Amino acid sequence: MDIAALQPDHAEQAAALLVEAFAQHWPQAWPTMEDARAELHEVLAPNRVSLAATSDGALLGWIGALPTDYGPQTWELHPLVVAPAHQRRGVGRALVEALTRLLEQRGVLTLLLGSDDEDEMTSIGGRDLYPDVLGHLSRIEDHKGHPYAFYRRLGFAVVGVVPDANGPGRPDILMARRLSPRHAP
Repeated sequence: MDIAALQPDHAEQAAALLVEAFAQHWPQAWPTMEDARAELHEVLAPNRVSLAATSDGALLGWIGALPTDYGPQTWELHPLVVAPAHQRRGVGRALVEALTRLLEQRGVLTLLLGSDDEDEMTSIGGRDLYPDVLGHLSRIEDHKGHPYAFYRRLGFAVVGVVPDANGPGRPDILMARRLSPRHAP
């Protein structure tokens, strides 16, 4: 497997991966190729970073990142997609690790991400989280292979939740990972 910058000539394959890989649990993310192509247009913008995992010219998966409003020290991972036939084979892990190394070289301190629970894959999906939002979040459990468990294994911490972000009972789980060593003030 090779990891390098996502190239425009992989854009059509990359868009098709978004539609295919998100269809089961996040069907509203990129429901059409038109939506996925629009996302690719944004991902390939000059202020963003994107990497692709390939093998013998075939696109196995890809990852993107963008700067946040917090400043140049904080970026957001968005999106990460791996072809269903190659999931659970280390492709996602390799992409996240390559991205973190690249961002560390740029002086990024924190990598954020949001991971939606739209179909009750965790203990907080399908529930009214109010008024004890943080209590529910402190007891979060993975029920159906939600990506938040994957990200935790890679060193991300759950740092918050946006209840009802995608509609009633459909929260966005917020996660972050420190990339560079902390410097004393």
